[in-house]
Amino acid sequence: MSMQFAIDECYLPATVTAAPMTDEEFTAFCSGYPDYFIEMTAEGEIEIITPNFSLTGSRHQEINWQLMQWARLDRKGFVTDAAAGFRLPNGARRSPDAAWISRERLRSLQGTAQQGYWHLAPDFLIELRSETDRLPKLRSKMREWLENGCQLAFLIDPERRAVEVYRLGREEAEILIDPASVAGEGPVNGFVLELKLVWDPLGD
Repeated sequence: MSMQFAIDECYLPATVTAAPMTDEEFTAFCSGYPDYFIEMTAEGEIEIITPNFSLTGSRHQEINWQLMQWARLDRKGFVTDAAAGFRLPNGARRSPDAAWISRERLRSLQGTAQQGYWHLAPDFLIELRSETDRLPKLRSKMREWLENGCQLAFLIDPERRAVEVYRLGREEAEILIDPASVAGEGPVNGFVLELKLVWDPLGD
C-alpha cells in the first residue's frame, strides 16, 4: 500500500481517512512518518499527532517508571509505553501512554501473534492528557478501551490536577481532584501511582 501526504504542523493534530490496512501495511505507513504519533480508529480514520511537549514527556517517564518498578516486583505481567501499539477487537489501533498486560493473557496468543501488534486491550492502562488533547475525545478513547476488554484505566489530567478512574462494568468514571496518589485494583491490585512528580515535574 502506498499512501503519502504532507500536512503542515500548524494543522496538527489531524485526521485523515484511509482504506483498511493489515498490521504490516499499517506498520509500513507509520514508518514513513517517524516524527509523528499515529493511531487508527475503528472506522478507519488515521489520527496524526505531533510529539509531546518536553514536560509531558517527563511526566510520561515518571508514570512508566513507577509502573515498571511495581511490575518487576509483582512478576505477573508486562509493561508497555506509548511506543507500543495494540490492535483492539473493534479494529482500532491504539497506543496507551502506559499499560500492563498479564502473562496469562499473553500466553494465550499463539506463535507469531506474540511478535507483532498484540490483538487485545491491556488489562490496565494510563492515558496522560497533553496540552493539545481535547478532554471529550480522550474520554471517548477511555470508554473504547473498556468496551474492548480493558478492566481498569486512569486518565490523568495535569491541567485540572485530576485523575479519572474508569472501571469495566461502570458507566461513570470516578473523578479524583488533586490526589497525592491513586491506587490500582483488580489486575493491578497493589500498584500505587504517586503523583507529586506528575503534577509538578520541576518541583523539589
